[in-house]
Amino acid sequence: MNVSGMDSLLAEMRAAMAVAQGGSAPKIDTTAKTDFANVLKSSLDGVAQAQNHAEIMQKEFVLGNDKVSLSDVMIDMQKANISFQATVQVRNKVIAAYNDIMNMQV
Repeated sequence: MNVSGMDSLLAEMRAAMAVAQGGSAPKIDTTAKTDFANVLKSSLDGVAQAQNHAEIMQKEFVLGNDKVSLSDVMIDMQKANISFQATVQVRNKVIAAYNDIMNMQV
């Protein structure tokens, strides 16, 4: 995941929060513009790739491929599981933030 892109997104969110609270928006570096949809899509694609790779490794092990060890399969499956769980947690945080914003009094 692109860390500088996430920093830019965080700066934009802080600026929006400052404006919503009645303050003036701080200067945002617009040279490194990040599209939230692209960051989200690339993250989800990474999770899908990890899951597909783990599934392929699992099938290769079951079919008896000598080049695939059980430990490699288990490690890939755990990596896929962790990335999926992280994605679910991010989704939950985004939904909670959305609900908080929607419940704000204007």
